[in-house]
Amino acid sequence: MTLQNKRALVTGASGALGSAIAERLARDGATVLLHANGRREAIEALAARIAAAGGQAECHVFDLTDDAACAAACARMLEAGPVQVLVNNAGIHDDAVMPGMRAEQWHRVIDVSLNGFFRVTQPLLLPMLRTRWGRILNISSVAAIMGNRGQVNYAAAKGALNSATKALSMEVASRGVTVNAIAPGIIASPMADKAFDPAMVKQMVPAQRAGTPEEVAALAGFLASAEAGYITGQVISVNGGMA
Repeated sequence: MTLQNKRALVTGASGALGSAIAERLARDGATVLLHANGRREAIEALAARIAAAGGQAECHVFDLTDDAACAAACARMLEAGPVQVLVNNAGIHDDAVMPGMRAEQWHRVIDVSLNGFFRVTQPLLLPMLRTRWGRILNISSVAAIMGNRGQVNYAAAKGALNSATKALSMEVASRGVTVNAIAPGIIASPMADKAFDPAMVKQMVPAQRAGTPEEVAALAGFLASAEAGYITGQVISVNGGMA
């Protein structure tokens, strides 16, 4: 149980990937703080599963696009002590080719994935640094590495997150805090299953299958552990050989 006595926040924990990461961190001993924007019932069910497996979890519902809501939520979480593992997983798609993309599609995707990273990471960072131990994991995407038609907004948000990962890692490395990004490819989930049929996945992915949320969570668990203390500033792909 490598994360015993550590508190870990996972944003976007109501989705398939976020819930898998949360369950992995809880299994590794962390008290997991589960964030959702609106699907309280999903993270409450996740918290119940974690508790049934012998872990500890708390539920926190707030809007990552709201400065005041994020500040208040982070203050509440810090009342119980510093958050030493932070997984910035929340993100949304709102796809359209660039000529037909509405301004609100651009701004919403950037606001959740990139500005949401700032709104949560910035207030939690100084308390983490004072402990001289921390792990920040930013969930990126293969779209940030190789691009994808109809996702200029999403690729831009995740590409900026990759750059922020590298810059922030330099600022905090001397304090025992690592900052890394995980860039998944096609990962099995209700959303991905609608977008990619099996034939398309075989054509796009050299491994000829979609990845699983648990495979991404396994990397997250390792990067959050003490064993990964010398790995920082990296963007690590989990994509079956796509890029």
